[in-house]
Amino acid sequence: MDLALLRTFVTVHRAGSFTRAAALLGLSQPAVTSQIRTLERQLGRPLFLRQARGVTPTTIGDELAHKAAPHLDALVEIAETGLDEDSSLRTLHLAGPPEFTAERALPALAELTGADGQGLALRASFGNADETLEGLAAGHHDLAITTARPRGALLTATPLCDEEHVLVAAPRWASRIGPGKVRRKGAHALENLPVVEVHESLPFVSRYWASVFDSRPAASGTVIVPDLRAVLACATTGAGLAVLPRYLCASELERGDVVALHEPPVPPLRTYFLVVRTGTLAMPHIARAHEWLLRTAAHWG
Repeated sequence: MDLALLRTFVTVHRAGSFTRAAALLGLSQPAVTSQIRTLERQLGRPLFLRQARGVTPTTIGDELAHKAAPHLDALVEIAETGLDEDSSLRTLHLAGPPEFTAERALPALAELTGADGQGLALRASFGNADETLEGLAAGHHDLAITTARPRGALLTATPLCDEEHVLVAAPRWASRIGPGKVRRKGAHALENLPVVEVHESLPFVSRYWASVFDSRPAASGTVIVPDLRAVLACATTGAGLAVLPRYLCASELERGDVVALHEPPVPPLRTYFLVVRTGTLAMPHIARAHEWLLRTAAHWG
């Protein structure tokens, strides 16, 4: 069986579209379609069901992808590394949300780099869950961190850690609300307060309100900035209340730069997952980073 045909097939399987696969491979869409048809003729079975938007693998297509993809990945790794080069230094391509990746994952993985013989180079990129999983499936990343568990068998997810969310604001807002008022009156005590968030839809605030108060926030965003570290900075200056991961604002809470407005008995949690393409944990550098992050995460408070 022609390895070029298999490579095209796996790329289509991961991309879910002939058009996206063609862009990834640097081929024309007709060339990709022709290669898939050739492979289907050789196997005597259809590999994809054509739909209005993209393609869906058949059972045979899924089975072939799960068998072939890890071996093709390994061959690509050999080709990229080079037989005559020092293979001790391997590059790990990591993707994930900017704040968690920058504050937790990268500092942990940085311990595997340097001049101590660990032999790991890092390349990181940031994105939301959909972007990260799509890039992983397409082969742009080796390891992804996401808050969404992927569906299907092409990607394998392992729970990494839980993130506690806390409702915070500058001390002057806490003084204005008054001690214990949120505990007594719930979300009503927070009405008309300005909100700092990462998106107009108020994803963090809405999730907190639904989990803790069983309601929806009445306020709209006053400051919208797409980075939780910037949200924290704005909340510290008094721009409004915010819902943040506790690890991200722990120092500010300890110093009193921000105050927790409410401490519910069961705080809202969000789970992070480590995701790889199925079969790629057979590659030592990916397996090592995967195991290291899981071990390190066990000590994160």
